[in-house]
Amino acid sequence: MKFIAIIPARYASTRFPGKPLAMLGGKPIIQRVYEQVSKTLGEVYVATDDERIFDAVESFGGKAVMTSSNHKSGTDRIKEAAETIGTDADVIINVQGDEPFILPEQIETVCKCFDDESTQIATLGKPFDEEQGFEMLQNPNSPKIVIDNNSRAMYFSRSIIPFVRGKEEGEWLSSYPFLKHIGLYAYRREVLQEITALPQSSLEIAESLEQLRWLQNGYKIKVGITNAETIGIDTPDDLKRAEEFLSTHNL
Repeated sequence: MKFIAIIPARYASTRFPGKPLAMLGGKPIIQRVYEQVSKTLGEVYVATDDERIFDAVESFGGKAVMTSSNHKSGTDRIKEAAETIGTDADVIINVQGDEPFILPEQIETVCKCFDDESTQIATLGKPFDEEQGFEMLQNPNSPKIVIDNNSRAMYFSRSIIPFVRGKEEGEWLSSYPFLKHIGLYAYRREVLQEITALPQSSLEIAESLEQLRWLQNGYKIKVGITNAETIGIDTPDDLKRAEEFLSTHNL
């Protein structure tokens, strides 16, 4: 089975404009993501709508593809990039451009989800640590997942799911194995074509989570479990946390 990775990166982020080019430990965030993915996969591209990002990727030796600025989601951008590249890969992996600490084993885990021939789409979830506290569980920039007994996603939300009835908030993390969504997706090539032809769904618009479009239309999302911590960068405050993580782990 052939895999290819495409990293969507746009300059005009609502919460953090210019985020892909923000420096993290002396390198642009997008370079750190690219280098992490390249440790596992031989074919990696950045899909962007901004020449500054395109030029930055080429300057560090990466491969980039220019895409439209009108896409409503990263997956729509991935689909255009895949067509431009003309890939014949069986599975296309979408690594979020704000996950500079994504690990090779996490990419391997999402690839293994496709050992099951029925897998259409795959992503990752990580158990929340009790020491992170209830505040992290409440963070709307850290979406939560609930899964069924076959490790398929039932729902994703920026709210806390599920609600733990009869327990104080301080006891929730010790009462239920909450899962944090890790920003990594993989799709069979034909499924990518199908899901990007769908109109935005009401749940997707409400939560601003594109994966809800797929669930609402009946697609199954396999969730691989990782225990490795990652720090997605959505805001300047997240970048500060990432700098601390970088120095603490000597990365």
